[in-house]
Amino acid sequence: MLAAYGIGIYASFFNHFSTRGMEHIPQKGGVLIASNHISGNETVFLPWVVLRAFPLQMLWAPAKEELFRNPLLGAIFRSWGAFPIRRGRDLKAGKQLGQLLETQKVMLFPDGTRHKDGRLGKGNRGVGKLIYDHRPVVIPTTLTGLNYWKFPGFGQRGEACFGTPLNFDDLFALENCKETHIAIVERVMAAIAAQLPAEQTEKIAS
Repeated sequence: MLAAYGIGIYASFFNHFSTRGMEHIPQKGGVLIASNHISGNETVFLPWVVLRAFPLQMLWAPAKEELFRNPLLGAIFRSWGAFPIRRGRDLKAGKQLGQLLETQKVMLFPDGTRHKDGRLGKGNRGVGKLIYDHRPVVIPTTLTGLNYWKFPGFGQRGEACFGTPLNFDDLFALENCKETHIAIVERVMAAIAAQLPAEQTEKIAS
């Protein structure tokens, strides 16, 4: 957590990383922060934002296992809620992710791939299945500006916007199948897109 505070000082005091919509994030219960992915910075900035608003609460997030091969870096990543996941189908990490979504705050990037040009990719239906199976409160989240940041840098601007929780009652009433999972993640992606600036919505990836 100390590492997260250090990152927060860099983001919010030496630079201008602001937030909107924090009131939409519940204090308790399973919460999924579903965000676009434009930079490596958000993987540490979003945990700082949550920790600042909810002291001692972790924002958990799966991260590629290569990041944990260095013991020191691995310890830092774990200190702000990251845990390793193997490429492909990682059943152990998937089970851990599902358990966390029942009671904790979790961060995921539904399009999976980082788009440094600000594009919004296509949602992964596996995220739709997680939502269907575990029913967390889903907060559509948009990040802007961070894809232009340099490190070290000063006076740079970026923002995280947390939208209102999404309602899936109509989709939860449907059969637990591929089509339902796709419909769920498409709703998530549409909500994220709706919060992006107009110039970025024109860059939505096919």
